[in-house]
Amino acid sequence: MSTPTQVAAPTPSQISLLRLHLPTVPEAFASLLRTVVIALFLLTFVLQPFLIPSESMEHTLLVGDFLLVNKQIFAPDGGPNSLSRLILPYRDVQRGDIVVFHHPDPPLLVKRVVGVPGDHIRIEDGRVTVNGVALNEPYAAFEPAAANPFRDNFPATVYTDPNINPDWWRQMQKLIQNGELVVPAGHYFMLGDNRNHSSDSRFWGLVPRQAIVARPLVIYFSLTRPSTTDVQQAADDRLKHDRELSARLAGFARWRRIFQIVH
Repeated sequence: MSTPTQVAAPTPSQISLLRLHLPTVPEAFASLLRTVVIALFLLTFVLQPFLIPSESMEHTLLVGDFLLVNKQIFAPDGGPNSLSRLILPYRDVQRGDIVVFHHPDPPLLVKRVVGVPGDHIRIEDGRVTVNGVALNEPYAAFEPAAANPFRDNFPATVYTDPNINPDWWRQMQKLIQNGELVVPAGHYFMLGDNRNHSSDSRFWGLVPRQAIVARPLVIYFSLTRPSTTDVQQAADDRLKHDRELSARLAGFARWRRIFQIVH
């Protein structure tokens, strides 16, 4: 018969070392409090969750995507030597950026910057030209839609679409030079990536610099939601109809989109 293995009891010194690694209740509370404070700071001053409600940014952003946006990257920095600039990075808005900005209805929108101050914008058959050069836009989607001369050929000189804001129409006529829209100082021209299904600067006007508040960083979760404009949806963007629990769990969210960087 084999002899049972003897397990040596811990020595007093080993017990004391174990006790050193176990935090007391006040220490644990202090650690939790620090975590909460840091999280509140990030959510208040740096990051903010944002839900995509419409198809206007397909396929870059889908209905049901939850984003974390950086609220500091475009914030005023107070000068090159300010403490905030040393702690958090700042930069100006650039053509191609996806940005979140204030808008009358709804109060926040997310679109892509296509024109910056001084740019000459023209759209011909849906293709964007900036300063005489056609933009390379691999992110742009053109889902089927009824023909719309104003949407596809911009700027127009004839009021043909009832969805155009009348005030913007009058302002736009003053900004047209040689068939191109010239973006004035302090303003930006925005388009949705889903070009045929986006209400954007073509219809309601330019966005002032002070209205731009954030830049999307990452998709932290994505609920499976149907699209009203996407005819051929990606494999992870289809609603599942299998009644099995595993299939329903798999179809609950677009798992492949979680933690995708937004660009």
